[in-house]
Amino acid sequence: MKAMRLEENFGLENIRRVDLPEPEPGPGEALIEIQAVAINPRDRIMMLGGYGRMGGRPPLVPLCDGAGRVAALGPGVEGVAVGDFVCPAYSTTWSHGPPDAEAHRGAHGGPLDGTMRARMTVPARAVLKAPPHLTPAEAASLPCAGVTAWSAVVEQAQVKPGQTVLLQGTGAVSLFALQFAKLAGARTILISSSDEKLERARPLGADHVINYRTDPDWHKTAREITEGVGLDHVVDLGGAETLEKSISAVRSSGSVSLIGVLGGASPALNLGKVVTRNIRLQGVTVGGRDMAARMMAAIAAAGLRPPLHAERFAFEALPQALAALPEGRHFGKVVCDDF
Repeated sequence: MKAMRLEENFGLENIRRVDLPEPEPGPGEALIEIQAVAINPRDRIMMLGGYGRMGGRPPLVPLCDGAGRVAALGPGVEGVAVGDFVCPAYSTTWSHGPPDAEAHRGAHGGPLDGTMRARMTVPARAVLKAPPHLTPAEAASLPCAGVTAWSAVVEQAQVKPGQTVLLQGTGAVSLFALQFAKLAGARTILISSSDEKLERARPLGADHVINYRTDPDWHKTAREITEGVGLDHVVDLGGAETLEKSISAVRSSGSVSLIGVLGGASPALNLGKVVTRNIRLQGVTVGGRDMAARMMAAIAAAGLRPPLHAERFAFEALPQALAALPEGRHFGKVVCDDF
């Protein structure tokens, strides 16, 4: 069975094509034939050893996102059948509620082997039925990035109709969050450094767009859009580069979901605004299986389609795809369906 695997040590140069024994499902397990995978910033950090002991040790099969068909079942499996179109959940040990140490111990792509292989066994309790209208590549983008955006916008911020939400960038999480905010009935503002990407985002539900390169005071412009009241919610992926402006842009008792630290992890931050304006600053880390199931159901009911980057990476080009991820050339999710 073909797979890509991190071998002797951490580092993208140590990810290699390998042949592994064919897996067989044990009691309570499903065997999934993988048809597509997707990559996340988490995967690159994991392969570089950035998660420390929480990320496991080589040899390690990368990636936590994937989709495919159930090929076989072990004894005692209920709720899933051979032929079902499914995704493995982000973690085999996180069913519901907030994350804890046990939830992280079951994460695919570190510390457990991930989705970058032709077939994988997964406990049936950690198998999610994918929305049937999606392609495998689209469904593969859901378990990590999709659930993260759903957690931020729907489950934690509880965005409501008529509220105003700002999203940062045109990567997968931001565009998922844009779609979910529109599904919730919110007015949306999207910021990016690319006019071309901003225009591509309009059909996905961006009501207002701001180029933060040509308008570095985007937080002030966003407040002007709300006639000075401020935003109800900001999905922040920039970290140190954007967090203070995000806090300045929200209204009193508004909220900021901190998902990424693409611009650094150590901001110079005026905490006085957070306290005196009663702002909620919430870190977001994916979500459990039950949350993922609610998101899948909403996507299926609404007929949403995840935006995918036009260029697919080849199976053996995973190291190059991970290396290129920080360059930000992509629009939406970067996937491989070369299986």
